[in-house]
Amino acid sequence: METVRPQLRAVQTAALVLVACLSGCGYRLVGTADVLPTRIRTIAVPAFENATAEFKVEQYLTQAVVTEILARTRYQVIANDDHADATLRGKVVLFDAVPQNFDPRTGRATSVLTITRVHVALYDLKDGKELYLNPDLTHRETHEVSADPNAYVNERDVALQRASRTMASTLVSAILSGF
Repeated sequence: METVRPQLRAVQTAALVLVACLSGCGYRLVGTADVLPTRIRTIAVPAFENATAEFKVEQYLTQAVVTEILARTRYQVIANDDHADATLRGKVVLFDAVPQNFDPRTGRATSVLTITRVHVALYDLKDGKELYLNPDLTHRETHEVSADPNAYVNERDVALQRASRTMASTLVSAILSGF
């Protein structure tokens, strides 16, 4: 029993040293970084522009970005620049749906890759300084497609909304972390 105790004590000591070292190594919770100036409290998010032929993609993306900012940050969101500290402007420059897999029996697509590309910029309205710029923020997502041809329109709408939500999450993360 005496030989077990020194080994146990050595393991406990090593674990304690490891915990002490890791506690100061710079790890932090994802999404908690914020590189924006502390005086910014409100962000205007006017409707994104749509430079594509895809109906409503800018509406879905704007709403998803607003929802994401409200859910993950301390900022208030308003629709226009009049009373905002900063403004986030966006333009959807590409939305494409590319068939990936096909049903060998019917020849219909069974999965589709959606590609969304936006030009986004966040400006400080006090001094006009650009706080964030990405002229080529791109999101790709694959989703399954029903074999029922009547369900296609409904699935496309759902795919647009899902792609908008994940693109919004990517955008807000990029703004908060300064990437």
